[in-house]
Amino acid sequence: MEKELNIIKEEVTKALKDMSIIVDEVSYRKEKKYGFLTIVLDKVNGIDLDTIVEATHIINPILDKLDLIEDSYILDVISKEKGGK
Repeated sequence: MEKELNIIKEEVTKALKDMSIIVDEVSYRKEKKYGFLTIVLDKVNGIDLDTIVEATHIINPILDKLDLIEDSYILDVISKEKGGK
């Protein structure tokens, strides 16, 4: 799975470069019967919810095209910042 996550991180990083968004982490975990693909984003001076939504619209087609994860999963695109400043 690590190889697949590295490919996802690399492709998403390329796609978000023009928006100055940093892909901090890409991880996959199973909880009970659900899989979660979490992509943690960051940006100088922080990242707001609108930017997270915009990035998610860019990320979704990339993941569909790559099709690296066989299991069904929930995509969770989040900000590195927890709880604000």
